[in-house]
Amino acid sequence: MKLIFEKSVEGRSCSILPPCDVPAAELPTALARDKAPDLPRLCENDISRHYTQLARRTRGVNGGFYPLGSCTMKYNPKVNEVAAALPGFTDVHPLQPAHTVQGCLEVLALAEQYLCEITGMDAMTFQPAAGAHGEYTGLLLIKAYHEHRGDAARTKIIVPDSAHGTNPASAAMAGFSVVNVPSAPNGCVDLEKLREAVGPDTAGLMLTNPNTVGLFDENILEITRIIHEAGGLNYYDGANLNAVMGVARPGDMGFDVVHLNLHKTFSTPHGGGGPGSGPVGCKELLRPFLPKESVAQGPDGYALEDQPCSVGRVKEFYGNFLVVVKALAYIITLGREGIPQAAKHAVLNANYMMECLKDLYDMAYDARCMHEFVMDLGRLKGETGVSAMDIAKGLLDNGIHPPTMYFPLIVHEALMVEPTETESKETIDEAVEVLRRLYSQAQEDPESLHQAPVTTVVRRLDEVGAARHPKLIFPQ
Repeated sequence: MKLIFEKSVEGRSCSILPPCDVPAAELPTALARDKAPDLPRLCENDISRHYTQLARRTRGVNGGFYPLGSCTMKYNPKVNEVAAALPGFTDVHPLQPAHTVQGCLEVLALAEQYLCEITGMDAMTFQPAAGAHGEYTGLLLIKAYHEHRGDAARTKIIVPDSAHGTNPASAAMAGFSVVNVPSAPNGCVDLEKLREAVGPDTAGLMLTNPNTVGLFDENILEITRIIHEAGGLNYYDGANLNAVMGVARPGDMGFDVVHLNLHKTFSTPHGGGGPGSGPVGCKELLRPFLPKESVAQGPDGYALEDQPCSVGRVKEFYGNFLVVVKALAYIITLGREGIPQAAKHAVLNANYMMECLKDLYDMAYDARCMHEFVMDLGRLKGETGVSAMDIAKGLLDNGIHPPTMYFPLIVHEALMVEPTETESKETIDEAVEVLRRLYSQAQEDPESLHQAPVTTVVRRLDEVGAARHPKLIFPQ
């Protein structure tokens, strides 16, 4: 398939925008380009065909099983899209007076109320645009809290070795030093190593529970107690909340601040360029530091107010508002009974799929999982030469998007699988059958898997070369 620039024909154009109905504003000469931007020149027919062809080549949840571990690529009900497309939500401006956008403010207030109830938090901001952005914002709250108390010596954030890569990166961006804590043999936090790591310089701990290997840490109350007794705060990475939403609350586990992934847990689409949403909830002690502005209800309706010690804005206006509308539609649709039911089905699906595969594939941890499980293909690679990458590529030939590969890093030949609650037993059974066939293929014809995929539009790529020597500019 040609790039859109390769389809460009000099002099060709189309008029798809309506005539301008306001006076044209001329750009100052000092800000203008020396020459027109080098954009592709196509007619409307060519543009339509180009993006239709791209869409047909795109793999998504709507096209088939998409078991990315730690990403919760669940089906997004279309009613969410209908709600977010209502003119009362789309035809507003963020600078309108509060009395003219009461419905939008009520959406934010309701979403805050419900998500605080689900997480056990007391307040929430919707400004962060993604999960990592939420991590950064939550860490700013922790930093502001310690500095406000005159405890500037707390400069270290403890992060387990199984954490998402964004955790240490976010801590460093917020100005903290990162202390790595190893996992115990059971895949959970090593309590003795944690006790050794804490001290008067501990600002907090970043943790996701269930953790990155899909296990609920049975010592979670002891973990958060250790941090609190050392004077630190506990940060909950909400990436895996899909396994426990409505069943167990981070606030009850001892966490002081949490970020959520609305584009994972609460059924709004993932990015592909965005938008996502990573709202941050906190306990009362951190409320004064929340980004401005917050929605508050008064005698005259909803209004916006600043917190007294706010860390400032982390994004313009109020975050990706329409994403919040979609998440609120999902929460209201499922309700108090449906939210925990979805979590339980996610756990059931993961354990069912794991049990169907564990006689062939080694599981990284021999325990009941939560919403995801990690397979360790180290033995298979040693016996046949077929790696986790080869099995992943083989799945593509069978119409299945691969699981997360080589993560977490503590499992060297890892495939991390999350079937989610929206997949049927029939779909999971089909995926299990494919994985079992691939295991047999690895034993009988390993070379064929080294060549996979062979049925996709693009064959196996030189991923190392692409990462080290990317070609980011189309040669004109």
